[in-house]
Amino acid sequence: MPQNKPLRFKGVPGSPYTRKMLAYLRFRHIPYELLIGDQDAALGLPEAKVGLLPTFFLPDADGKLEAVVDSTPLIRRFEAEFSGRAALPANPVLNFLTYLIEDYADEWVTKAMFHYRWYYEADIDLAGTILPHWSNIQAPAEKLQKLKTQFSERQISRLYVVGSNDTTAPVIEASYKRFLSIMDALIEQQKFVLGTRPSSADFGLYAQLTQLAKFDPTPAAVCLADAPRVSAWTDLVDDLSGQPAADDGWMSVEDVPEVLGDLLAEIGRTYAPALLANATALQAGQQQMETTIDGQPWTQPTFPYQAKCLQWINAEYQQLTSEEQSQVDDILAGTDCDTIIFKDAT
Repeated sequence: MPQNKPLRFKGVPGSPYTRKMLAYLRFRHIPYELLIGDQDAALGLPEAKVGLLPTFFLPDADGKLEAVVDSTPLIRRFEAEFSGRAALPANPVLNFLTYLIEDYADEWVTKAMFHYRWYYEADIDLAGTILPHWSNIQAPAEKLQKLKTQFSERQISRLYVVGSNDTTAPVIEASYKRFLSIMDALIEQQKFVLGTRPSSADFGLYAQLTQLAKFDPTPAAVCLADAPRVSAWTDLVDDLSGQPAADDGWMSVEDVPEVLGDLLAEIGRTYAPALLANATALQAGQQQMETTIDGQPWTQPTFPYQAKCLQWINAEYQQLTSEEQSQVDDILAGTDCDTIIFKDAT
C-alpha cells in the first residue's frame, strides 16, 4: 500500500472502535480520510460483509478494493505496512501482553460501555439524541426524532447480546469501577500501559473510555468522582501525534508484574471466566452460557466471535519461544489469566 496515500474509512464519534483507529492513525502519522454518513455510498465504495464501524476500504491481494472491519487485525496490518512510531513492542513478551490487554478492552470493557449507554434513562436519552445526528447531521428535526426512537429501541433490545441484564449489571458496574481504580494507579506510575510510549493496548482502553468517561453521563460521573486522572488521560490520548516514540520507551519485562499485576488480575477475574464459559457452552451446542464471575451469577447468549478471541490469544502465545512462554507464564501466574492459555494447543 502506498504510504503517501491516505487510508480511507467510515466511522462515527460514538463508535469506540472508530475512536481507537483515529487515535492510532494520529499517533502513527498515517494519513487518513474519515467518511461520515453515506459518503461511502456516494463514492461507490464496497459494502462490508458485516456492517461494523469503522470500515476501512483497502486493496485485497489482487489489488481490488474491499471493505475491511475489525480493529485489532487492522492495526497489525498497518504495523506491517507503515514504518516508524510502532504501536506494538518489539519484545515478544510485551507484544503478547499488548494483545491480551487490547482484547480485554475490545471485548470486556465494551460491555460496560454498552451497558451504561442503554441501561440508564439519562444515558439512553443522550445517546438516542446525539448518535443519529452524527450520521445524519443535515437531516430535518422530524427525521432525527424518529431515528432517536428507532435507534434507541434497537440498541436497548440488543443489551442481552453483550451480557447486560439485571442479573449481570452489578458485575459489569463493579468491574468498571475497579478498572478505573487500576488505570488511575497505573497512569500515576507510568504514562502509558507499557511504558512512556503508547501501544495498541492504550488505544483499545482509551477507545472505550471516550464513551464511558467522556460521553455517557452515568459512567462519566463515576469516572470524574473516582478517577479524574483517567478522564484527563483519555483527553490526552485522543491526539498523540506530537508524542515522542523513543525506542527505549517500552517498560522492561521484569517490571511487568509490579506495574501491570492488578490489571492482569482484573482480566483474570472477569474476562477470562467469561471467555472459558462461552467456549464451553458453544462446544456443547448451547445458545446460552451460564457461569459465575466475581462470585456472582452471569448469563448471556453465547458469542461465537469471542470463541475466536480465545483462539487468537492462544495463537499469539504459541508464536512465542519456549523461553518467552515461560516468561509469560511467570507473569500470568496468580492472575487467573493463565486459565485461558492452553498448553497443548497446536
